[in-house]
Parts: sequence; structure tokens; C-alpha cells
Amino acid sequence: MDTAAPNRSRSRNARLRPRTGRTARAAEQNGSGPDSSLSERAYRRLEEMIVTLQLAPGSVVSESALSKRLGIGRTPIREALQRLARERLVVVLPRRGIMVSEINVSTQLRLLEARRELERLIARRAARRASESERARFRDIAEGMAEAARKNDDIGFLRLDHEFNGLTLQAARNEFAAGAMTLMQGLSRRFWYIHHKEVADLPLTARLHAEIARAVAAGNEAAAGQASDKLIDYVEECARATVADSA
Repeated sequence: MDTAAPNRSRSRNARLRPRTGRTARAAEQNGSGPDSSLSERAYRRLEEMIVTLQLAPGSVVSESALSKRLGIGRTPIREALQRLARERLVVVLPRRGIMVSEINVSTQLRLLEARRELERLIARRAARRASESERARFRDIAEGMAEAARKNDDIGFLRLDHEFNGLTLQAARNEFAAGAMTLMQGLSRRFWYIHHKEVADLPLTARLHAEIARAVAAGNEAAAGQASDKLIDYVEECARATVADSA
């Protein structure tokens, strides 16, 4: 009698069973899980490509071309594009494809009106509600942004800014403010990237973000709100400067 046979059978069955719990979550975080993780990966790649102008404003792309370029299936690409459309970074053109949205200064200024109020609220609530592990990560992000400022590293700063935005929304524990803010972040980041070399100061921008991160890490609500207002003051100044610069 082959006593190893049942063991081999059980081993095969274990490999065929779907992963659950921590194993499945780890797989998703590594990008090897189901379509939801692929959709998130597609979204992050496409959002960065749009923000950094690898996909230029006004350009028309297709699901199939993006799928081939990123090596990700069309379903996750479609889901990512739907999310980007909600954030107004792309416009779906029936029977024509997907157009990367144009840049509009007037729209950006109206967006900043809403951002000012929301970001102050979110920064203050994050300072109040962040967990210890989140506060530690805010300190790390502040250091990373200071390093990006020293190196004048715009891509490094943008990636830290993306993480900072998500962590702030998470720490604030307010799903309604988070839902509204999420719709604005990509447009704001792209506008900054396009114009920062002409009208903005990357080291100053990074330092202003780092001030918010440090205030949140310290649990100082008043300082977090003040730092948020200071950042929006500067961003609005830069947005208005683009109008004067193009006049």
C-alpha cells in the first residue's frame, strides 16, 4: 500500500484551494491576487502617467493599447479608467476611445476653493485620530519630502505626495471628506507638475507638505490646520501666476 499517495493528493488539493485570509491579502498587495489588485496597480500606473504627462492632455488612448503597454489585462484597465474618469483625469468618448482631460486654470482655482476647506478639516482630524503606526509613517514621509527638497527630486516628491494624501485621508477617519477629496487630488498633482518648473518652488512645496506631516505626527490639530492653509495659499499663488505668465 502506498501511504504517500493520500499525502500527495492532499498536497495537490491544498495547492488548488483558493487562498484566504492573510495569504490572499498578501498576494493582492504583491499584485498577484485577483482583478481588484490588478485594477489598483493599473490605476496607480495610469494616474502617474497622466500626472507626469507621459499621457499628454488631449491625447486619445484605447483600452487595448494601454493593456499592451502596461502588460495588464483589459478588465483591470477598464476599471482603472472608470475611476480616472470619476476624477476627471480622462474623458470617455463613445466609439472613439479615452481622452486625457485638458488643463484649465479657472477649473483649478475653483478646485482650490473646495480643497482649502476640505484639506484643513482632513489635516486636523488626521492629527486627532491617527494611530501610532500612522504617526510614525507621517514622520517618515516628512523626512522623505525633506530629502526630495534637498535633491530637487520632483518624481520622488510626487510619489511621496501620493502616499501622503492617501495616508491623511485614512488617518482622518471621515469617509465623506475622503470621497470628495479623492476626486481632486489627481487634477491638483498634474497641474502642479506641469507648472512647477516655471512658477513653483519644489523645495518649498515639499517643505510645506512636510510641515503638515509633522503636525499630524505630533497630534497638533491647530498646527496641522495652519500648515494646510499655508500650503493652499502657496498653491493658489502658483496657480494665479500661471495666468500672469501666459498673458
